[in-house]
Amino acid sequence: MDLVPWSRKGFFHVVWFFLLGLTCTLLVDVTHSDAHPDTRKVYIVYMGDKPKLDIPTTTTLPLHVDMLQNVVGSSNIAQEPLLLHSYKRSFNGFAAKLTEEEAQKMAGMAGVVSVFPNEKQKLHTTRSWNFIGFHENVKRSTVESDIIVGVIDTGVWPESASFSDAGFGPPPKKWKGTCQGSSNFTCNNKIIGARYYRISEPFVKGEIKSPRDSEGHGTHTASTAAGNLVSKASLFGLGLGTARGGVPAARIAVYKACWSTGCSFADTLAAFDDAIADGVDIISASLGPTSPDDYFRTPVTIGAFHALRKGILTSTAAGNDGPALKTITVFAPWCLSVAATTIDREFVTKVQLGNQKIYEGIVTNTFDLKGKFYPLIYAGDAPNRTAGYGGSISKTCKPGTLDHNLVKGKIVLCDGTTGYGAYFAGAVGVILQSRPVADVLDPLPMPASCLGLDSGNSIYYYITSTRNPTATIFKSTEDIDTLSPYVPSFSSRGPNPVSPNILKPDIAAPGASILASWPPIAPVSDYPGDDRVASYNVISGTSMACPHATGIAAYVKSFHPNWTPAAIQSALITTAKPLSPDLNPEAEFAYGAGQIDPVRAPYPGLVYDATELDYIEFLCTQGYSTKLLQSITGHKSCCSSKTNYGALSDNLNYPSFALSSSNPNSISGVFNRTATNVGSPRSTYKAKVIGATKGLEIKVNPSILSFSSLGQKLSFQVTVKGSIHHKSRVSTSLVWDDGTFQVRSPIVVYSIY
Repeated sequence: MDLVPWSRKGFFHVVWFFLLGLTCTLLVDVTHSDAHPDTRKVYIVYMGDKPKLDIPTTTTLPLHVDMLQNVVGSSNIAQEPLLLHSYKRSFNGFAAKLTEEEAQKMAGMAGVVSVFPNEKQKLHTTRSWNFIGFHENVKRSTVESDIIVGVIDTGVWPESASFSDAGFGPPPKKWKGTCQGSSNFTCNNKIIGARYYRISEPFVKGEIKSPRDSEGHGTHTASTAAGNLVSKASLFGLGLGTARGGVPAARIAVYKACWSTGCSFADTLAAFDDAIADGVDIISASLGPTSPDDYFRTPVTIGAFHALRKGILTSTAAGNDGPALKTITVFAPWCLSVAATTIDREFVTKVQLGNQKIYEGIVTNTFDLKGKFYPLIYAGDAPNRTAGYGGSISKTCKPGTLDHNLVKGKIVLCDGTTGYGAYFAGAVGVILQSRPVADVLDPLPMPASCLGLDSGNSIYYYITSTRNPTATIFKSTEDIDTLSPYVPSFSSRGPNPVSPNILKPDIAAPGASILASWPPIAPVSDYPGDDRVASYNVISGTSMACPHATGIAAYVKSFHPNWTPAAIQSALITTAKPLSPDLNPEAEFAYGAGQIDPVRAPYPGLVYDATELDYIEFLCTQGYSTKLLQSITGHKSCCSSKTNYGALSDNLNYPSFALSSSNPNSISGVFNRTATNVGSPRSTYKAKVIGATKGLEIKVNPSILSFSSLGQKLSFQVTVKGSIHHKSRVSTSLVWDDGTFQVRSPIVVYSIY
């Protein structure tokens, strides 16, 4: 499996290993295999905490070599380079070629936390910042220029105006990274560092062997998080305005772990290893998915955990597999999981038929047919019978299913949401039907519009009842979406599949039709043969929501440089604006605490803080052993014998509350929380439960918290009892209010069948 950036695709997985604080001799009885090279594939061996010795970054750890020799034999290593990469700067492990049997043996060796295949992850503006109240003249901290945002993605286009270093001084002194430049790539005082990784597979023809971005995804996300202000930015006139990132004065460090084929676990893990050691302040990783059953078998959660240990928050994309429940792909409590929302700008694309009737659809269409009408055909009437396809297949316009001779030079009506087949068969344009009206579609390589079923059926009737049906498609125009913000269907939903009492996603941020920087060599539509050249592009996905949250996390960090990742995450969650469950039936499972609020985020009043030890205690409740956790952390801390495996998240001071139950008629749960005062030195907060649900009794004890100083911590308990009867889910909120600050946490109670 590949990690794929979470825009149109998705984004990444990897592995690694612990070691060293103790000196140990590996006594393993191994039968060495003489496996054929073709039977081996790349595995990640994760060993936890980084080696205690300083190892040069270019050096392979001797222990990794010894372990590999013990498993595969020296003769096999001599025949083929099996050790591909050592992770040693921020955590311990390596990537190696192993057979399945060898991987199983490796997993049983001392010091190994996990061994997993090198799969791939998916890669999951002018208006979006203003829409969430974050205007150009917002208050800024002088520290912002010292903030370093690490972006793990497809690289960057350094010549973009979004990354000019005009007016920037030298990089912050804390920076320890490098610029892996070449004759075609140089860094500057804005992009202060850049690296690229290709550990487990050879380069593909056309790929650029440097941190330069040829895909577009990385340039788009980096400029959204921390790009400069660029006036008159647009996609061929659409979305015209000033493009900017959340922290335009911040520096950017680029880690190219994703390519045209996705983001391998091995590369992603290497990127985290370097980013943490280089000294970034925030990591943005619009990648997924992660392991459905183990926090330490995928690179994002492994990397983010070690980042947390160094005071670095990792912002991640929730995934693009919605709207079904339990599709969220990054859900570890130490990751900020970000869902996507719409903004109030929508691009409307009109279709006019030969009978003069006009239908409005979506798709960001930059093409202008100038009112010329073309023959119109239904894709189901043009199957490629030579290839064995019938109308029931060709109607979906999948590549190769359409007859080139019947489609060329015409506009094609397709049942589905992509026009690939029509494009490759020579169509002039495509009309898609069946996409829900609430959704958005990114640019296609030809004139296109996407309509609801009613309009699509009307067009189909026109085709079947007219001798020579014709149509034209107009260039998109901008309109106001008065219902925004809401969560589009593509955004992945909760609940958390591993820890059901940790609410995920955490928050939502703009991720639909976002305009941001784009490499001029990258196809606007992601389709081969799309030769449009653009410096800015409009795309959608939780990959676009993630860097919005990254930018705001960096913004909060600029005002509070010493806050922990958990404190920053808490501030974003408890200041979020509630969204309407009427527009989002999955409610908190769609948007978490709600829409991110950049203006309030630096001033939450109270935060729910957590340390590394708090997360270790949480992992104890999830069934991880003392031995395993000691390997991961290098600590001598251990799980208590009284630890209740599978217990509530009451050991973790999380800023939201989720309670799952197998019996909706008998709900019972107790949450223990500690609030830290970061608002007024002397303040008294009163607890309010907003929107309590009939059948549930929610008590807060004590219901009043009186603080006498900043940094003071006070604890309280939330008890939930009762029933939710036939409902699958109910939700309410706990608000701590001192008259100045309102600290809101969602409470979700749901049944698991």
